[in-house]
Amino acid sequence: MTQMMRAVEITKPGGPDVLQLTERPVPEPDAGQVILRVAYVGVNRPDALQRAGAYDPPPGASDLPGLEASGEVVALGDGVEGLAVGDQVCALLPGGGYAEYVATPAAHCLPVPEGMGLKEAACLPETFFTVWSNVFTRGGLKAGERFLVHGGSSGIGTTAIQLANAFGARVFATAGSAEKCEACLKLGAEKAINYRDEDFVAAMRAEGGANLILDMVGGDYIPRNIKALAEDGRLVQIAFLQGPVVELNFALMMVKRLTLTGSTLRPQSDLAKANIAQDLREAVWPLLAAGKVAPVMDSEFDLGDAAAAHARMESSGHIGKIVLKVAE
Repeated sequence: MTQMMRAVEITKPGGPDVLQLTERPVPEPDAGQVILRVAYVGVNRPDALQRAGAYDPPPGASDLPGLEASGEVVALGDGVEGLAVGDQVCALLPGGGYAEYVATPAAHCLPVPEGMGLKEAACLPETFFTVWSNVFTRGGLKAGERFLVHGGSSGIGTTAIQLANAFGARVFATAGSAEKCEACLKLGAEKAINYRDEDFVAAMRAEGGANLILDMVGGDYIPRNIKALAEDGRLVQIAFLQGPVVELNFALMMVKRLTLTGSTLRPQSDLAKANIAQDLREAVWPLLAAGKVAPVMDSEFDLGDAAAAHARMESSGHIGKIVLKVAE
């Protein structure tokens, strides 16, 4: 490895233009970590929040954005088992992915699924860790249940639709255009609701209500979600694109015996993330290898064009995942 690497840093809080190429020292692995030579890195909403100054990295994490990547293991820290130099993996990162090399816990690495390239593999960790832990572990989705995911054409949404469908749930999704609704249907949604001209509350109540809702919108969606849930339903909140402050009718929550919960992935412990990785290895990676589930790709940008990638994501015109190509 060289001593210096290309990286994209956040020069100051602001819009996409504050992302600039720079040079940084190549990181050294701590105990239990590996160093990856990054091939591709996924672009996610938390990257944009960090860029805007609204999402600080956890203590000890790199200040560079980037929470998922694919690449080759090039160095091992003390105590690493089960991985070797030269292995191709994808990994959930504590940060630092917008760079040619990144350090991450070995237990957060997963093999590139059979038959899949590094570009597609870079799109797996952030969304699959998030969906598995929130929809199946926290949300307890079961076969036959009615599942509503908001933002069905996003990276999270396209993953949630496919996994819920693969495990036998009835899937419903909201999206903001006919094209995005059609994409949701092709991925396995039973019904796609264009929120610009149809009320998702009425649509779900006509079906008997949702047993589980995955929401990243927040704002006035929260009380509407409560109305859209069936009795004993669950709402899992993972983000707040419209803000977290809202008035709630807790009496309705009590009468319907609802569960309101949520989580964020990045601040969780290394052990918690390692446990999610093991669950994915056992339950989901065989589906990826069999081609029953696959990441939906929107667009690819070079590392130096990270600002354009962020602008694409924040335009909300994308369907699926956006990646940065890092390896020359």
